[in-house]
Amino acid sequence: MRETVGELVRRLRLARGWSQRRLAEALADAAPGRVPPTRNDVSRWEIGTRSPREWLPFLALVLEVPRELMEAAKTVPLAESAPRVLTVADFLPAGDPLSLLSARTGRRIGAGQVADLAQRVHGLRLADDVVYGKDLIGPALRELRAAVTLYREGTHTEEVGSELLRVIGELSQIAGWVASDAGEHAEAERIYRLGMSAARAAGDGVLSGNVAGSLAYQWSNTGRATDAVHLARAALDSAGPDAPPKARALYLDRVAWAHTRAGQDRPAMTALGEAGEALAQDSAGTESPSYLYWMDAGELQVMEARVYTELHRPLRAVPLLTDVLGRYDASHARELALYLSWLAVAYADANEPEAAAGTAGRMLALGQSGSERTTERARIMMDRLRAFRSVPEVAELLAS
Repeated sequence: MRETVGELVRRLRLARGWSQRRLAEALADAAPGRVPPTRNDVSRWEIGTRSPREWLPFLALVLEVPRELMEAAKTVPLAESAPRVLTVADFLPAGDPLSLLSARTGRRIGAGQVADLAQRVHGLRLADDVVYGKDLIGPALRELRAAVTLYREGTHTEEVGSELLRVIGELSQIAGWVASDAGEHAEAERIYRLGMSAARAAGDGVLSGNVAGSLAYQWSNTGRATDAVHLARAALDSAGPDAPPKARALYLDRVAWAHTRAGQDRPAMTALGEAGEALAQDSAGTESPSYLYWMDAGELQVMEARVYTELHRPLRAVPLLTDVLGRYDASHARELALYLSWLAVAYADANEPEAAAGTAGRMLALGQSGSERTTERARIMMDRLRAFRSVPEVAELLAS
């Protein structure tokens, strides 16, 4: 079977050790009178969603192959290709939000500035443990805007530029998470897509998977279950089979949740089992990105319990959540409130309204007005309890 033009371009590009952005820049240099292609254009050629017809002679030139080879690949019918699986590239923003300005007048950016920015990003992650959505979104967006401006307007080496893109990807993930927690879902999606673009430009598949998986998680919770399944799977594929165990465990967790919300029990349970197997491979000597500092067996246990609750299997969910909550850090009040809401629903499903009311009362006492996610979970929890309004403890809670 002959290669499609996209497959040929990708193979030749990788053989030269070029990124998609590097190929786009080479094409722009080879055709100075044309509107230059972007990295996203190259990505779409490679995955087959757009034809590079007008760029074939220039592709042959910069990749140093006969034009006839390009023409021959171009004629391969799509029917000869295997069915295409969606990748993270299918979800990138339409333009190139990280395109460098043609005349950059900003200051010279070195490794020190990038390291300082990385420290601030990690500080935002730690702040998100105790300060929530609406209270944190302002600082998060200011940092993100400043980082993108730094990359686009500053001057830097290719190596520093790649590191800066990686930090922008990490910053987009936490800023998107904060925006989502604040209920700003459209803004969060825009930020996540920016982060996916930055991570892919930096050649960091593990980070790309983290950002894409975060958007898939939002879609799971906002009525886009089918899209969430596709993106969660693409995020896992982007990370690759050699990703750190913590990364694969987290991304499989998001796959499990996407299938759960789509009402697909069997693949959800399969993904949960694979997540457990992945995390079991983690050890003290295994390196993981700093943004996975929070991923551990307890988090897997919480997700497993949430899946069981969503699938109305309270006899499995209640012991898991009770165990986690018995040793959870009370300073992380938002997560504590969220987990209590799942436990209250599981108790209600188990026909234990008194326990459900007591747990719901604990959850509501924690407040968390800055987190829209917590507010939504409280609504879901209270709606579930209304079926037991004749029970005195529930009636008292509803009246309070």
